[in-house]
Amino acid sequence: MKSVLKVCNMKTMVDVSNIRKAISKNEGVIACHISPEKGEVNVVYDNYSISLDDLTECIEDLGYTIL
Repeated sequence: MKSVLKVCNMKTMVDVSNIRKAISKNEGVIACHISPEKGEVNVVYDNYSISLDDLTECIEDLGYTIL
C-alpha cells in the first residue's frame, strides 16, 4: 500500500530525520520519501503489518500535525 501524508509543521532537515526514524521503526514499512518543500511524507508499507492510522500516530506522537 502507498500513502501520502501531509505534515504541516515539517520545515527543517531535523524534522525530516525525526520523522524518518519514527516511520522506519515500524515493522511493515518498505520505503518512505519525505519532501519538506511540499510538506509530504510518501510511505510504502505492508498493510497486513501496519495501518495508516499507526503511521499517522507515530508522526503525531513526535508533535507534528497531519492534515
